[in-house]
Amino acid sequence: MDGVGNVIEGAELPELDQEFARKKNMALLPIMDTLLYNIQRQGKISFYMTAHGEEATVVGTAAALLPDDEVLGQYRELGVLLWRGWGIDAAMAQCFGNEQDKASKGRQMPVHWGSPQHHFHTISSPLATQIPQAAGVAYALRRDPARRGKNCAAVYFGEGAASEGDFHAGMLFASTISSPTLFIARNNGFAISTPSSEQYFGDGIAARGAGYGIDTIRVDGNDVLAVLSATREARRKCVESGRGVLVEAMTYRVGHHSTSDDSFAYRARQEVEDRKRIDNPIARYRLFLKNRGWWSDSDEDELKESLKKDVMRAFKTAEGLKRHELSDIFSDVYGGEEPLNLKEQREELTQLLRKYGTVWEPWKAELKKFKDNGESLLGRSK
Repeated sequence: MDGVGNVIEGAELPELDQEFARKKNMALLPIMDTLLYNIQRQGKISFYMTAHGEEATVVGTAAALLPDDEVLGQYRELGVLLWRGWGIDAAMAQCFGNEQDKASKGRQMPVHWGSPQHHFHTISSPLATQIPQAAGVAYALRRDPARRGKNCAAVYFGEGAASEGDFHAGMLFASTISSPTLFIARNNGFAISTPSSEQYFGDGIAARGAGYGIDTIRVDGNDVLAVLSATREARRKCVESGRGVLVEAMTYRVGHHSTSDDSFAYRARQEVEDRKRIDNPIARYRLFLKNRGWWSDSDEDELKESLKKDVMRAFKTAEGLKRHELSDIFSDVYGGEEPLNLKEQREELTQLLRKYGTVWEPWKAELKKFKDNGESLLGRSK
């Protein structure tokens, strides 16, 4: 599409019908991001990262994957989980770390999403570790007769993460051992405060694919239809050949890197405002839908109102729930027999609870936040 939602002359539209085209995910993602960012500022959650400006890249790639393709995200891929039906309540539970957080039982930072049910591997904080892991996951898929030639492992990362050695390790693995790994680079212009112009002397990440003998495509990451089309083709080649494929989506990070960042310390506010106005991925797609008669202003108003109500309801519910039982800190950490260090830590915490838990106000207040007020841990102690 061009900047006002018209299909460029000679372009080939990806296959989509009206029902598919009207899915709400691109509109839902910024509403959730705005709310969660604001409640972090109020001290209700500890951390957050938005996908403002990158909605087309995230949702467009998600729509091109099969629901059981394995996904290893970086941290701006909430839209992938929402596309797969994870739900607003599940996202809120993870950010609050409450008793409904099934993925990590409240032991992960916010935005460290994960859902085995939705084939989304839990996000890790260290930068780029998911890239070689994805090549390994894809190799396992190739070795599985039930999934060989059917699924791929899609890994998301920013152009800053591509400066890490893990990027090269993953690319080398996927190209030499041949594993169906779909590398999705979100080139949003900044690695925290470092602009892409200072990260490499080439013109982006795509050139590196050829060096590893990996099929590569670069796409306008703010054109959701182009992203959808490019990713579908990249996935097809990846699965059919059993080899890695690289997609570089050129986009722009409109939001701050995270709630720990003030991007106006290293870029002009006017630059951001201009990008919002001139190259807004949601606005472009909205105009495309209107041009085809598939959307109207009243549709827009109704959808936004409905989504805001859903997000606020989920937020109020999540805020009022308690955390998991305190003893769950120690459960599901390791498979097999529990190691000695974990037993020692449980015993030490139990002793401290007995000493301070009923007499020291800060501890009493903290224990009230847990589902069992700490009783389950005390009950396990000898």
